[in-house]
Amino acid sequence: MRPTNRLRWRLTLLYSLVTLISGAVLLILVASLARTLPPDRTIALPGIPVAPPVPPPDRDAVRADPLIDPLTDPLTDPDSFPDQVLIVPGAALLLMVPLSLGFGWLIAGRMLRPIRTMTGSLQRISGRNVHERLALTGHRDEFKDLADTIDGLLGRLEVALDGHKRFVANAAHELRTPLTVEHALLEESLIDPGATVESYRANFEQLLAVNRHRGELLESLLTLAGSESARDEGEPVHLDDVVTAALAERSAELERHDLRVEAVIRPTTTLGDRMLLARLVANLLDNAIHYNEPGGTVEVSVRAIDGHARLIVANTGAPVPPEQVDRLFEPFQRLHRVADDGHHGLGLSIVRAIALAHAAHLTAQAHPGGGLRVEALFPLDVDGPTAADVRRR
Repeated sequence: MRPTNRLRWRLTLLYSLVTLISGAVLLILVASLARTLPPDRTIALPGIPVAPPVPPPDRDAVRADPLIDPLTDPLTDPDSFPDQVLIVPGAALLLMVPLSLGFGWLIAGRMLRPIRTMTGSLQRISGRNVHERLALTGHRDEFKDLADTIDGLLGRLEVALDGHKRFVANAAHELRTPLTVEHALLEESLIDPGATVESYRANFEQLLAVNRHRGELLESLLTLAGSESARDEGEPVHLDDVVTAALAERSAELERHDLRVEAVIRPTTTLGDRMLLARLVANLLDNAIHYNEPGGTVEVSVRAIDGHARLIVANTGAPVPPEQVDRLFEPFQRLHRVADDGHHGLGLSIVRAIALAHAAHLTAQAHPGGGLRVEALFPLDVDGPTAADVRRR
C-alpha cells in the first residue's frame, strides 16, 4: 500500500462499513416485522378480484407425510418463518461487501482528486515561479475554498519574497557606499606624493566617520531583524518615562535646530521590551527633528485612552505627499534621498517592526501644511498604575 493511498483506503473502508451497518440494521428491522406477520396473507387491491382463501391443510396429515420435515415447515413451526425470510437478504448483504469496497474505492478517488491536483501543483511551485496559482475551477465547495486560501497565501509569500529581495539589494547598496568611500580615502593617501601628517589625519578622521556610519547601519539592520520576530508578552514598561528620557537626551539637538516641543505626557504603562520601545520612541523623535524646519514644532503625546496606550509624535516640516507616506515605512526609503545625510532610511521601518512585534496599531498621516504625524496604539497594561488613572478620569 502506497502512503499516498492511505486516506483513500480509509474512506473506502468507511464507506463499506456504513453500507454493512445500514444493511444489518435493515435486516434486523425485516426480521422484527416478519415475526409479527402470519405465514400467508392475502392483500386486496382495488379492481382486482380476490380468490377465495384456500383452507389450510390438516396439520395431522402434514405431520404424517414423510416428505415434510416438521422442524422446518412453516405450517408446523411458525417460528422458522422469519429465519427463512432472512436467508436471501443475508446472502445479498454478503455480496454487497466486495461491491461496496469497489464503489467506495472509486468514490474516494473521485473525492480526493482535487487534493491530488493541488498537491501536484504545489510541488511544482518554488521561489522562481511563486507567481503561479492553483486556480481551481468548478463550483464553490470546501476544496475550492481551500485552493483559494492557498492562492492567497502564495500571493502574500510572493509579496514577502519581493520585499526581501529589495531589502537585500538596498542593504548591499548602503553597505557598498561606505566601502567605496573608505577605498577612495586610503588610495588618496597612498598615491599623493605630497601627503602630510595633517592630510593623513584628516583622511583618518573621515575614515572614522565612515566606519561609525557603517556601524550604525549594521546596528539598525540587527535591530530591524530582531524586532520583526514575534515576542512574548514582555514586562510592564512605563511609556511616559521612556518618552521623557528620550526628550531629555535630545534637548541639546532640539535647541540646536531651534525646535519647540509641545508635550502632553500622562502616566501610561504597556507590556513589552523596554529597550525596543525606547528605540521606537528615539527613532520617531529623530525623524521629527531631522525632517523638521528651523523654528518648527515637535508634538509629543502619551496617554491612556480606550484601553490603549497611545503615543503620538508629530512634526512640522516640508510637505509630505500623502501617497508617499506608506513608502516611508519600508526599509531604505526616504522622501528625499541624500547619500551623505547620515541617515539610512531605516528609522521608520524599525518603528513599524517594533510596533508589529508589540501588537501595536501604527498609523501615519501627512499634515496639509507639512510634516508627519505618527500614532501608535499599544495594549494597555491594566494591572499597571495607569488603570487607576483611567478610572479617575
